[in-house]
Amino acid sequence: MRRKYQITRSRVQLHNRLEALLEEAHIKVSSVVSDLLGISARRMLQALADGETDPAALAVLAGSSFARHFRAIVRCFQASPTLHPVYRRLLKLTLDELRMIEDHLGQLDQQMADLLTAHHDAVQRLAEVPGLGVDSAQQIIAEVGAAAATFPSPKHLASWMGACPGTEESAGKNYSHRCPRPSSWGAHAANQAANAAVKARGTIFAVVYRRLVPRLGHAQAIGAITHRLCRLIWKILHERVRYEERGPAVSAEAKKVRARKMIRELRSLGYQVEFPPAGNPA
Repeated sequence: MRRKYQITRSRVQLHNRLEALLEEAHIKVSSVVSDLLGISARRMLQALADGETDPAALAVLAGSSFARHFRAIVRCFQASPTLHPVYRRLLKLTLDELRMIEDHLGQLDQQMADLLTAHHDAVQRLAEVPGLGVDSAQQIIAEVGAAAATFPSPKHLASWMGACPGTEESAGKNYSHRCPRPSSWGAHAANQAANAAVKARGTIFAVVYRRLVPRLGHAQAIGAITHRLCRLIWKILHERVRYEERGPAVSAEAKKVRARKMIRELRSLGYQVEFPPAGNPA
C-alpha cells in the first residue's frame, strides 16, 4: 500500500507534466475536457502523438459525449498542423509512462486483494464509513492491522495517527495545541477520509463539521473530524462492529433540544407559548 501511494503520487505528477507540455505546445485540452487522463482525452492525445495533424479528425475521437463541444475541441488543436515533432515524441513518451504506471497500480491492487482475502469482512466494515472506501480501508488495515490489536484504546490510535491536540505547555500555559507530526502512513488516508466525510450529506461528520467550523476554522475542524474518525476506526476493527449512521437523527434531536430550551427561556421572560393543533399544518 505504501508503494501504491508513491506510484499514485507519481501519476498525479505525470498529469501535471502532461498539462504543462500541452500548454507549451499551445494545446489547451484541459479547458474542454474535465479529465486529461480520461478515455476520450487519451484517444485524442495518442492520435496527436502518432502524427495526426487535422484538428477536426482529433475532435471526432472525443466521441459522442463531446458532440456539443466539437468546435471548442477543434480550436484547442489549432496548433496541431504546425506542431514540432519533438513535442509529439515527448507526448508519446508521457503516454507510455502513464500506461506503465497504471499497469503497476493494477498489479498492486490485485496483490493487495489477495493478501487481504482472509480479512475481507474487516475491509467491508471499514469501507462502510462515510469518507472511506475500499482503497482507504485497505491502506488503514495494512498499517494498523485487521483488528487494531496493537492499540489498547482508541486514544492510542488517534495519538499514533497524529490526530490529537498537542500539549506544548510550560508553567501551566499552553503555547501550542497543534497536532503532532504523524508517524504513520495511515494518517494521510485518515485526513483525506475526514475531508470526504464532511462533504457527505446527512452524516454525523457533516453535522459536527458545520458546528465546529465557525469557531475553529476549516483546518482545526478537519482535525477534530479526523480524531473522531480514528476513534471510530478503532471501534469498528477492535470490537468488530458495523457502522451505523445517526447523523440525521442527531440533527433532528438537536433541533428539538434547542426548541425546548428556547421555549423555557421565553416562558421565563413572561411570554406565553402556545402550540398549534395537531392537524394544523402551520
